Amino acid sequence: MPKKMKKEGNPDVHDELKGFDIKISPFGELESNLNIDSINDFLNENVEDKKLVSQPDSEEE
Repeated sequence: MPKKMKKEGNPDVHDELKGFDIKISPFGELESNLNIDSINDFLNENVEDKKLVSQPDSEEE
């Protein structure tokens, strides 16, 4: 079975995330060029949380 070919160039990203780069260090730590708080703010605005949407609002039990 042939090995997967490494893709050339940069992937298409959202305009707010231009220049975003993330790597994993040899110790398994995530290294990014953006602040984690700014990434979380972007995700909160643009990504819907599936766990919160699928739960019915049943407070009376």
